[in-house]
Amino acid sequence: AVTFGISTFVFVQWVAPFLSEFPEKTSAFYWARSRGKAGMALMNMASSNINQWTVLAAMIPIVYSFSIGHPAAIPMAEHRVELALTLLQGLLGVVLLSNFRFHAYEALGLFTLWFVQFLVPHWREEVAVIYAVWIVVELISTPWRPGRLEAFVVFPKLWNRIAERETA
Repeated sequence: AVTFGISTFVFVQWVAPFLSEFPEKTSAFYWARSRGKAGMALMNMASSNINQWTVLAAMIPIVYSFSIGHPAAIPMAEHRVELALTLLQGLLGVVLLSNFRFHAYEALGLFTLWFVQFLVPHWREEVAVIYAVWIVVELISTPWRPGRLEAFVVFPKLWNRIAERETA
């Protein structure tokens, strides 16, 4: 990160997870090319990201405190834009995938926004606004786009079905 003039925080937030998840991405790309395994590929990528956004994120305060030798709060004010980018990108991902489809233009849009904010760091606030606007557009368009948030309808039904099986 230092060699390329990239913020170490940004490097750890964006590049390190990509590299650490390379095996999952490799297998997901392989499965995506195979007939009938695209769903497994998408689930592999989603589970990897869920792990990154939950378990790994929860470890940050522990690792930070351990690295400085005592329990401490993480100074986040200076990284608020990067954190907003991460949260907005995650929320947009949830909204886009909640119809159980992932279109090429959605993937291209996500990649473009990620790449632009990575290459031109001083555009991060503008990119965060674009993510927020995209989320609002997707949510506002839900009434005339049947199935846009289908996962939120299907999930409770599946949850109840599983709960009924376990009690039977």
